[in-house]
Amino acid sequence: MAAVSIQIEWLKSFKAGDLDTLCDATEKAIEVGLGFDWIKTPKRIVIERYWQGVLLVPERELLIGRLNGIIAGAAQMVKPPPNNEAGFFNVVMTSFFVAPWARGHGMARGMMLEFEKKAKKLGFTQISLDVRETQEAAITLYERAGYIRWSSKDKYARVNGKYIRGYYYTKDLSL
Repeated sequence: MAAVSIQIEWLKSFKAGDLDTLCDATEKAIEVGLGFDWIKTPKRIVIERYWQGVLLVPERELLIGRLNGIIAGAAQMVKPPPNNEAGFFNVVMTSFFVAPWARGHGMARGMMLEFEKKAKKLGFTQISLDVRETQEAAITLYERAGYIRWSSKDKYARVNGKYIRGYYYTKDLSL
C-alpha cells in the first residue's frame, strides 16, 4: 500500500492547479450530499467564482487539506465584521468537507484541529457551526471533539421537496 501524505494549510492565493483540484473535490462532495447547500452540482464556472470570491472577502479565510498534494478538502473561517464588536468572540466554521475519495485518512480531524488553533491564535473564544442531520460522520467528528449541540431546526434544509433537520453546535475555546 502506498504511503499517504496529508497537508493542511491556510490558502491565501491559488497556485497552479489549486483552483481546478478544489473545484473537482467540491463537485464530488456535492454529488454525494456533503454540504455546501448546493443540491445539484452547478456549472464549473460558478464553483470557480465561488472559491475565488472566498479569497477576496476580508472576513473569510480558506483552510484546505491536501492528499498527496491534491486539494481534497476545505473549510471556511468566517470572522465577524468589524462593526460586530459585541460578537467578536465567535468565529464560524462553514463549508467544511473532505471529498469522498479522500476520507478515512484523518484529514477532517486535522483540519478541524488547525481551524481551532488559528481561531485561538486570533483571539476567538468560541466556534459555531451548523450541520444537516444526514451528515452523520461530521456530527460524530464534532461531538467527539467537544462541540456541544445547542439547538436544532426541523426545517433546516429542503432537498428534493423534503425538509431535513439541522443541528447547531458551539465549542468553547477558553476551556
